Amino acid sequence: MRLVKARVQGYRSVIDSGLFDVENGKTILVGPNEAGKTAILQALQKLNPPEGIELFNPLRDYPRAKYDEDIEKGGIDPSNFTVVEGHFSLEDSDAEKLPEEYRDITYVYGRHLDNSAWHRIDNAPECLTFSEIDKNLLKLVNHFQETAKEEKAEDDVIDAIQSELDKIVNGLTKSSVITTEKAAQIKAWLKKYLKYLDDDDTNDNERYDRVDALLDKPAERALAFDLCRKMMPKFILFSNYFRIKPVLHLRKLADRIANNSLDDSQYDYGNICLLKFLGFTPKELADAGDTSRFNLNEPKQYEQYKAQLDERDYKLNAATIRLTKAIREVWNPTQDSRDANKLRIKVDGQYLKVVVEDELGVEVELDQRSEGFQWMVSFYVVFFAEAADKHKNAILLLDEPGMSLHALKQAEFRETLSKLSEKNQTIYTTHSPFLVGTDELDKVRVVEMVNRTTGTKVHLSFTATDDGAILPLQEALGYDLAQSMFFHKKNLVLEGLTDMWYIEGLSNLLMSAGKDGIDDQIALIPANCASKVVYFATILRAQNLNIAALLDSDAEGELAAKQDILVNALGNKRILRTKDVYIGPVATPEIEDILRETLLTIAKEEYGWDAISVAQTQEKRPIVDVFRSIANTDFSKYKLAKAFIRWSREHELNDLRGNEIKQAEKLIEKINKSLK
Repeated sequence: MRLVKARVQGYRSVIDSGLFDVENGKTILVGPNEAGKTAILQALQKLNPPEGIELFNPLRDYPRAKYDEDIEKGGIDPSNFTVVEGHFSLEDSDAEKLPEEYRDITYVYGRHLDNSAWHRIDNAPECLTFSEIDKNLLKLVNHFQETAKEEKAEDDVIDAIQSELDKIVNGLTKSSVITTEKAAQIKAWLKKYLKYLDDDDTNDNERYDRVDALLDKPAERALAFDLCRKMMPKFILFSNYFRIKPVLHLRKLADRIANNSLDDSQYDYGNICLLKFLGFTPKELADAGDTSRFNLNEPKQYEQYKAQLDERDYKLNAATIRLTKAIREVWNPTQDSRDANKLRIKVDGQYLKVVVEDELGVEVELDQRSEGFQWMVSFYVVFFAEAADKHKNAILLLDEPGMSLHALKQAEFRETLSKLSEKNQTIYTTHSPFLVGTDELDKVRVVEMVNRTTGTKVHLSFTATDDGAILPLQEALGYDLAQSMFFHKKNLVLEGLTDMWYIEGLSNLLMSAGKDGIDDQIALIPANCASKVVYFATILRAQNLNIAALLDSDAEGELAAKQDILVNALGNKRILRTKDVYIGPVATPEIEDILRETLLTIAKEEYGWDAISVAQTQEKRPIVDVFRSIANTDFSKYKLAKAFIRWSREHELNDLRGNEIKQAEKLIEKINKSLK
């Protein structure tokens, strides 16, 4: 199952977050301190937490300013107030387990403030009501009774046919929903009197089969609910990655576990995860190093002791290799493996040590290395130790991961988060621009709290009242722009970020189909608007770089394309226009018009912007203007482009419509040719 939408209400700083989208892989929450990012993660965890996690406590968790009015004075009913809800889609492997009519559903699950839960299924067959079967039941009663009379059945049997059904359906109205239990009772009644169904009466045989099939629906629905609840993923929150203690006494740890007197600090949990990762319990490792358990003068016991030590060494060596490899992928991705740091896990009697061997062969305890390196090792140990069980079907909630890592290490760790999200949906909060890739801006949700009255909000677009909320995005874009502007020899300046997304999406679709995508040596640089294309192009051209510009063919694009500064800097051949590749009746096409039909479908399915009929009657009008006319203030070019990016990841090139493939091929060809 995959979480597709979520909403949090009445939890600490969150009055109502609003319903926000969650990406299939990773979703990034950005925002300033005290915006409520951690509160969002904490509330999500309580939707379906692992064992041992505390659920909602109204006194502690409900917004303090509203507690007296809403809770003490009965303004809300905790048993009917939903704090967190999640909307889940089925993966193919999930759908196969459900009845056929339920394989395209959305499962919605919520938890109330009193911790009771509710669920529903959207896009599923309607519940069976009594009105759908009552007339057919009456006709079957008449048929059964007539046949019983013909067969000279006793009067009490004939009367029972009616009276038994009356007893079962007593109290039901036409709008009453037939429950699983009630359906089973009616089916039992039908089966009991099936002997009075005349085989020669086609109409009543069909009626019987139809009612019998309808009465299967409640059980199918109940099965779908039950399976969805069981398949719902756990929400695992890592608010603090527990540290690994570099030196620990195995027997003492084993005794603390046996006596249920574990240390409340982070170390016992981290060390237990370390041993779990190694494949041992503390007692097993402690016993393996305890010579007092064996009479070493006895050859048989000596061999048993030796076998235990060998097994321990082999497992420790295998685990060390696995952990070292994982750490190197992030910590030393470009360093020669012969010179890279090696982690070693050493056991001597009852003492276990985690040491790091450098390229000179010098070993030092883990806690003598940098905070960032300790964090990385601890993260992997805890995650790998748990991945085999509760993380297998889980959504990972990471609060400020990698904050102790150097900026460039954070950028590398971002790739690690991407890998984790391939198997486990991942939602993480960050202030760092290095944990937000410019190719991942569609995965970003902006979290802000303008004031306590409004509470925490989750925005689906890059709009925020507080500029600090989107600071990580601005920094990420600025850093990437600074890197790409003067690093790449080939640069394509675009009007805005959405243009970049469309080009990247089209390029990926083309390459997936075995066609030429955009040259990987070309950097795409969004200038924020058409008027700024001139400035970007002029600055880059002054560095003797190859520059081209792509402009829409609307009024703003036309004005920018005719500026002498831009023409002198690039020449006419490197000023590309959307009208150069567009095939259609729109006189001033924008990049969205190249994908006109596909975007119409996407917009309707994603946001309910049904502009298809309007667009068909206004073929000469730019599609963005059409959307604005029907969606009013709800329309956003950003949201539309973001929806296309998601669509492109799940579809193939041939799913584009009409002339869209030709236009896409021509656009990419012109871009590549202009920067040869």
